[in-house]
Amino acid sequence: MKRLSYITNHPEYQSAYRQIQDAEKGRAFCLHDTGHFLAVSRIAYILVLEERLDVKKDVIYAAGFLHDIGRGKQYAEGIPHEEAGISIASAILSESPYNIEERSTILLLLESHRRPDSDKLSFLFGRADKLSRDCCNCKAREECYWPEEKKNNIYRY
Repeated sequence: MKRLSYITNHPEYQSAYRQIQDAEKGRAFCLHDTGHFLAVSRIAYILVLEERLDVKKDVIYAAGFLHDIGRGKQYAEGIPHEEAGISIASAILSESPYNIEERSTILLLLESHRRPDSDKLSFLFGRADKLSRDCCNCKAREECYWPEEKKNNIYRY
């Protein structure tokens, strides 16, 4: 997981992360913080293991920590967070110890995690993103725009 530390310690990551935290101060709904990034990463890795996919753990975690990193730009400039996130992640990954194939996988997951028609890995990653939400204990549950059937009413992972 040493390579993941490269990402989380990168000045561009730190700046984008702070921008998200500043924008979400006082937010009642789900946050895009380290807790969310860890939950997505852990659930995604469990799903990868269950499906016996050949993807390294730190590649999944890199995608987990980068998948919402564009949220700050979305809040500030209206840029879709996947688009902004790919730009931020590309800059960080270009200097990282991840190889070209791993970088491509990470960027694919960022770009496709919200599309249900994506490849199997992207589909699982998107599922992990949704499953990571603690709807059971959410204080803003009644105001949430997610339809009731989409909310996580039981813990699966």
